[in-house]
Amino acid sequence: MTVPPLVLTTGEPAGIGPELTVQLLQQPLPAPLVIAGDPDLLLERATLLNLPLALKDDILVAPGGEAELLPVALGASSVPGSLDTANAPYVIEMLTAATDGCLSGAFSGLVTAPVQKSTLIEAGNDFVGHTEFLAQRAGVDTPVMMLATDELRVALVTIHLPLSEVPRAVTRETLEAVLRVVDSDLRTRFGIPAPVIGVCGLNPHAGEAGHLGREEQDIIVPVIDELRAEGLVLRGPLPADTAFTKQHLKALDVVVAMFHDQGLPVIKHAGFGEVVNITLGLPFVRTSVDHGTALDLAGTGRAQVASLVRAVELAISLSGGPS
Repeated sequence: MTVPPLVLTTGEPAGIGPELTVQLLQQPLPAPLVIAGDPDLLLERATLLNLPLALKDDILVAPGGEAELLPVALGASSVPGSLDTANAPYVIEMLTAATDGCLSGAFSGLVTAPVQKSTLIEAGNDFVGHTEFLAQRAGVDTPVMMLATDELRVALVTIHLPLSEVPRAVTRETLEAVLRVVDSDLRTRFGIPAPVIGVCGLNPHAGEAGHLGREEQDIIVPVIDELRAEGLVLRGPLPADTAFTKQHLKALDVVVAMFHDQGLPVIKHAGFGEVVNITLGLPFVRTSVDHGTALDLAGTGRAQVASLVRAVELAISLSGGPS
């Protein structure tokens, strides 16, 4: 059976997404790829970086091969490193077209270059992040952000929240839903028959038997006990300061952290530039890079394409494309 192509959104036009796309096209493409974005923007960035790229009848032609273009027009001309809210509708339109193509089956999965959340918000969009946008578009209640390297996977219970709001957001219902999604996707997408899931505590020392917080006793332990009784393989609650030691990690398939900066600094320290962001719980595959728009690097040619390459490779693998 032929697998539909992946679609790649080129992200914030003033950031490094467009030029990373151009760099990606210089390498042999491992599977059919559709590029969503403004063609003139891509050609301009290629010229700026002195990299070969041509457009022929909505086909991008580069040394790595040919990729179909899903054209979306910029709202205003874009200068590397210079944000412009006039291009916020362009970013939203690009994401909408790519997501709807995944939902319709036209694309087997989505790879996203980084967007600038502040610009989208300042333009009047209720935009928290890719994860939330895709979930809303797909009608999914519990999207889960997971970052992965070859050796480590870290999933999050809460994502883009102020730290002061995290304790209220870690409820029994939310934790249970996240753990179910992580277990299901590791089984179905990653082919792990009985994933071993390490669950971090929220508080230092996982609450120190209630002396440093009650969330472990009142929320996390009851959920773990309930899901263990159903057959999920859960370890925890683990103190976050020891959950990521080699001794613990060698027995785990994934670590579930309670909040963004409890888990992501560890995995980014372990493999920044090689980490892939995966959204679990969607009806299609979505991967992304592990970095932001890097406005200071835009247009310089110094941006590294490794994370985007890994994101494409993993999306191909998860969607059942060429091995």
